[in-house]
Amino acid sequence: MGFLSPRLALTAVLTLPVTALADLNTTVTLNNNTSINLETGAMPGSPADLLWNGSTLAPQGNATALRRYDDFPEQFYNTVTSIELQLLPGYSKNAFTPAVGDLYGVHTNGNHWVRMYVKAKAGGSITLRFTTFGVPQTPGAGSGGAPTITSILNNSSRIPEGLPNYGIPPSSLFVIVGTGLADPGLPVLQDSTNGLPRTLNGAKITVRVAGFTEDTPIYYTSPTQLAGVIPARTPTGDGTVTVTYKGTASNAYPIHVTPAALGINTYNGNTGVATDAITGALLTYASSGRPGEIVVLWTTGLGANPQDSDSTLIATPHSVGTPLDIYVGGIPAEILYKGASAYPGVNQINFVIPPAAPSGCWITLVAVSGGVLSNSATLPIEAAGGQCADTVTGLSAGQIAAGGTQSIRTGFVGLIQTDAPSNAGRTVTNSATAAFQRYTGVYTPSNSLSPGGCIVNDLTPVNATNTTGLLPGAIRLSGPANLDVPLTQQLGIRGAYFAALAAGAIPSSGGTFTFTAPPGADVGAFSSSLSLTGPLLSWTNRDAITSVDRSQGVTVTWNGGNPGTYVFITGTSATQSALAAGFTCLAPVEAQSFTVPSYILSALPPGRGAVELQNYVYGPLAASGLDIGYAFGDIAITQNAVVR
Repeated sequence: MGFLSPRLALTAVLTLPVTALADLNTTVTLNNNTSINLETGAMPGSPADLLWNGSTLAPQGNATALRRYDDFPEQFYNTVTSIELQLLPGYSKNAFTPAVGDLYGVHTNGNHWVRMYVKAKAGGSITLRFTTFGVPQTPGAGSGGAPTITSILNNSSRIPEGLPNYGIPPSSLFVIVGTGLADPGLPVLQDSTNGLPRTLNGAKITVRVAGFTEDTPIYYTSPTQLAGVIPARTPTGDGTVTVTYKGTASNAYPIHVTPAALGINTYNGNTGVATDAITGALLTYASSGRPGEIVVLWTTGLGANPQDSDSTLIATPHSVGTPLDIYVGGIPAEILYKGASAYPGVNQINFVIPPAAPSGCWITLVAVSGGVLSNSATLPIEAAGGQCADTVTGLSAGQIAAGGTQSIRTGFVGLIQTDAPSNAGRTVTNSATAAFQRYTGVYTPSNSLSPGGCIVNDLTPVNATNTTGLLPGAIRLSGPANLDVPLTQQLGIRGAYFAALAAGAIPSSGGTFTFTAPPGADVGAFSSSLSLTGPLLSWTNRDAITSVDRSQGVTVTWNGGNPGTYVFITGTSATQSALAAGFTCLAPVEAQSFTVPSYILSALPPGRGAVELQNYVYGPLAASGLDIGYAFGDIAITQNAVVR
């Protein structure tokens, strides 16, 4: 077996906390003429984001709002993410009349995004449930009082508690999130050469399951996060974990110990931490894996490993007998070794990249250990190694990862047609959109997936990277049947543009659409054409997919779409308690069918949801002032479904 250099291997798997962010989740009732600050929940609010006058809600200051859904089932509340809210057009400062069941997006005076649901309205009062994403939380807050645990997660998968593939196996790395957990200060990774401590910076972690009680080895501490190793002797089942900080015990937080639940460590969003088995070199966008190459995947959660230490560097690691399957681009991979690494709690899996693996920057990577699906990751793969290239968008490695501190200027223009269920049966809408922005980091498009496989989407709300809008000249769209419309700036959102299009503006026979703009303050003049080939995408077995059996694969079939492009197959499911998960698969449009594997569906909770087909068509957009630019067409068809 091959081993990565010791300190690099451990750092690659253990992700230390850097900043602490939280979301404000609460329900409030506003009486007549009451204002609220959505970042603190204070009533009256100062500064106020919304004012309720007994019949309407009015955004205050620079706050804006938009109704996203009406008659929205509250059990799906958590499926609406901050990213979705930010991408929606039409935010306004105008007062609005809310109805029970409405779900809104709000952009606050403090530049945060809010998901808001109307629970009740009567007698001049209104009850609102809202989530304000990314409200800053002071690191170490609460360290002066009793420690409090708010979450326990697999160190590498971070799968939310309660989902079908959640679990903390024995001999695995886990993290405890909370407040007041340990002494203030940045976390320092402990060296296991002489044994990990069981008390560190005033903190001690105790796990109790089915009569078993033991203090766990600790890798690092901070006031808001601890990381340790679940002892190999811990029995499976439900138990509790407590943190004792300087003699004061925390709440007893529930833990679900499972035989296996593999977590794949990732970086750059969801790129798997995999290294060449011979050289130890990390697979990156600039140094892709090759079909037939033996790689080492760094993970945790294969299951109990009583042959090796929970706390001390392991000189001769042993394999673990847990049944394991690895899928790369949907293709089973040959596994050469699965078991312990040199470090307690860290598993390594040596496997061969399948010779038939597809090429791309985001080839899907998932594992099934003991019948439980891992988190989803991706790998950059190219036949000759070197820089990857995305076959869907045409982006190169240099564009995707231009440099972690380099400012990247991006721009896109697009056509969108949606065919979705509505109160009237089904409704087809047409629109045009555009966005131009500058940010720092690695470029990750919204559909970071290469053809051939499926991933499970984490629907936990996330915070968007800080961006600065760029200003092009006035954008116009022309197309079939004398289409000629301007795209107007979305109120309050610099660099974002939108136009609602009339019925039939995107005909089923397709056509050529052209976006043009003269020079602007930040972006040069451009003319970008996009051709949609008729007939457009048609979902041929849509009406048959009203129920999805997770134990069986679900097959979708279609006709039409642009030759040489791809069809995204996505799905979501949410429970009445708001647990939610989704999946995304990608297939060539010429395939005309795709079966979502049962091992992917196994990670979805039973509940109500939807399945969607989307045909994405890409074209060039070249303009001075942009590092990355493209045009796209998105033909999307949605069907509601019950997931069982």
